[in-house]
Amino acid sequence: MKATTQFRQLLAEPGIITAPGAYDCLTAAIIERTGFPAVYMTGAGTSVARIGYPDLALATATEMLANAASIAATVDVPVIADADTGYGGTMNVRRTIREYERTGVAAVHIEDQQFPKRCGHLEDKRVVSIDEMVQKIHAAVDARTDDDFTIIVRTDALAVTGWADTLRRCDAFTEAGADALFVEALNSAEEAAEIVARTSVPLLYNFVETGKSPLLNVAELERLGFKMVIFPGSAFMSVAYRVGQVMAELKATGTTEHLVGQMTPLTEAFELMGLSEMLERDAGYAVANDTDNEKSARERRFGEKESKAMAIYETRIKPGLTEEHLGKLLIINTETGEYELFHDEYTGHLRWMDYKYGDPVHMVRIGHPAVDYWGWKPVEEPKL
Repeated sequence: MKATTQFRQLLAEPGIITAPGAYDCLTAAIIERTGFPAVYMTGAGTSVARIGYPDLALATATEMLANAASIAATVDVPVIADADTGYGGTMNVRRTIREYERTGVAAVHIEDQQFPKRCGHLEDKRVVSIDEMVQKIHAAVDARTDDDFTIIVRTDALAVTGWADTLRRCDAFTEAGADALFVEALNSAEEAAEIVARTSVPLLYNFVETGKSPLLNVAELERLGFKMVIFPGSAFMSVAYRVGQVMAELKATGTTEHLVGQMTPLTEAFELMGLSEMLERDAGYAVANDTDNEKSARERRFGEKESKAMAIYETRIKPGLTEEHLGKLLIINTETGEYELFHDEYTGHLRWMDYKYGDPVHMVRIGHPAVDYWGWKPVEEPKL
């Protein structure tokens, strides 16, 4: 099933969609492995971790698209991606939607900030007019080639032009074709509840641990009526803190040996990215040399004859054997079912030498490993 269709199903089902923020493939894989139904590609995290800049619109569309494509290729759950302002005017927005569709993400959000935009929880933001943003939404909706591709529209107006204008924008953006709305930097649970009551499309809540909005837990947000909640900074802010601690310990002590218990083992980290599956797949493409091919064919033929011989042994020969037969040699014809019993090992091997390699015969030492022409086959045969 396409990721876009998966996400539409999640939107249609009861319950809130929790999508923690990933800034790279490793964090995306961890989020999926933990059991979350979706991943959010954070623009702030991409800017900080991928290009080394704060969230001030310095990440280009090309850089954001590359990260979105990598993350979408890493996980099987739907990815919601930050698409900033759409990277320009209406024609830029059209291209942005087409390019994000090609990355494999299921949804994007575009916002009504003026360029250059900035993190929604910073001061001094500016927004475009309602009419300009409506045209951008029209361009986005017209541009998509997959009707299931979800377009979430974000407004940053609350901190710029106030509550009344925010509500007007929600109405206008919904009418223009937004599939869902994202009101940035809500100030209280009361505002959150009111915005839910005033809108007719699914709503997204932005949970930023050190931001402006109240830290309402997922259950409370679901009770209020939000359909999605993202945690854009949880991973990259935690990594910045924890790696800072580890580096301080290393600088002070000259070792990280005492921290090994707090680290994911190397092979487990590789497993997050599919180590075992890749090695197994690689083995399936291995090129066998002639010796290996000959050995494999010989072992296959031996296995087929052995299986037939043991079936004959169990059903027709074993019931008539006694203790005195232990260690004696049997030569079984796997085509006719006939067999020869040799009490004398030397005579048995001489008889065995009369056969050509490939003849439908199999030698069994009663109560011991089976034997073929080339030597002992270390497979325990049934005891008497």
